[in-house]
Amino acid sequence: MSDDADIMIAQMAVRARDAAGVLARAGTDAKARGLRAAAAAIRAGEAAILDANARDVARAAAAGLSGAMLDRLRLDGARVAAIAAGVEAVAGLADPVGQVIDATQRPNGLSLTRVRVPIGVIGIIFESRPNVTADAAALCVMAGNAAILRGGSEASDSNAAIHGAFVRGLAEAGLPGEAVQLVPTTDRAAVGAMLRADGAIDLVVPRGGKGLVALVKAEARVPVLAHLDGINHVYVDASADPAMAQAVVLDAKMRRTGICGAMETLLIDRDYAHAGVLIGALQATGCEVRGDNVACALAPGIAAAGEADWDTEYLDAICSVAMVAGVEQAIDQIATHGSHHTDAIVAEDAGVAERFLAEVDSAIVLWNASTQFADGGEFGLGAEIGIATGRLHARGPVALEGLTTYKWIGRGTGQVRG
Repeated sequence: MSDDADIMIAQMAVRARDAAGVLARAGTDAKARGLRAAAAAIRAGEAAILDANARDVARAAAAGLSGAMLDRLRLDGARVAAIAAGVEAVAGLADPVGQVIDATQRPNGLSLTRVRVPIGVIGIIFESRPNVTADAAALCVMAGNAAILRGGSEASDSNAAIHGAFVRGLAEAGLPGEAVQLVPTTDRAAVGAMLRADGAIDLVVPRGGKGLVALVKAEARVPVLAHLDGINHVYVDASADPAMAQAVVLDAKMRRTGICGAMETLLIDRDYAHAGVLIGALQATGCEVRGDNVACALAPGIAAAGEADWDTEYLDAICSVAMVAGVEQAIDQIATHGSHHTDAIVAEDAGVAERFLAEVDSAIVLWNASTQFADGGEFGLGAEIGIATGRLHARGPVALEGLTTYKWIGRGTGQVRG
């Protein structure tokens, strides 16, 4: 199957490269019209999308998929409307293509400008969430890139329905449907073929669990823009306002437990006077709490945390709690067990907060705000292709700018090196 998969991906990449050339030459208005037409087609196709999703959910439930994963997979009318609105939001964003990053003139009179340009053909490998089909497609198109999408088997029908609507909209607006292609098989050989497609695919973006990301990073011959688990922390300082601390912690953990921005570990300063009340409030929401020895003594019903708990992305109503000796120990714990995704502090002491913001090495660091703001839409970026936790190319929510590169343009008057 691997040879067949290599041929299939190579053929898709040729079509994508041609479509990427069209998009690179298309103006902002043309791309925006295409995305608005795609959003309209998604709305018009709501019934078919929900029917397809119902099939996926039924299969996934029968296969024993967890509640958190089912929540990621499940669509309803409101979520379909939100998918369409997200595509429209991208259409309204500033087009990064052609933006001047900086300009200079050399002493010899040569004028140099750095300008944003599309990356080219982007492969996106994702699991569970069918909304990624539209989010990733919209971002790639607006940034002038073609996309090859490979979704997870659990969402295959939903992905196909959303993709079908999206490309119908593009075609109606005069843009090539081949700009967004969905790999037509869930066979894992297709993933390997995408990872081997050096020269045909310019960048691979994995969006899924630890296993997927590890596979991609280990096997890819194509550049990868990856993220790690969302092992996110909230540190409640001794100076924290109790009402604010409770509101932030409950939202960070329980608003949606199955997303990568959910808090997984709560760190509480041992001098914080309301730790027992805070833990009890978490338990009252139905959250299972696993704590260190000090935390276990603060409230009934806390299970003893094991070593693995500090390194676990639960994606469920489970939270580990550690009592720490101030901000320095909190920063150390995050450095040891965090995933460089999103971490937050709740504090009234500005000096403590600024130290936390400066020293925690995560893509997103927040003061007095929930970790669930780790989202491109909440950052004003529109839809996101994922949260990048590495250090190169892009970090944090990856949206339009993160899907471009740049080139140097030189304008001379006959200069030679001599």
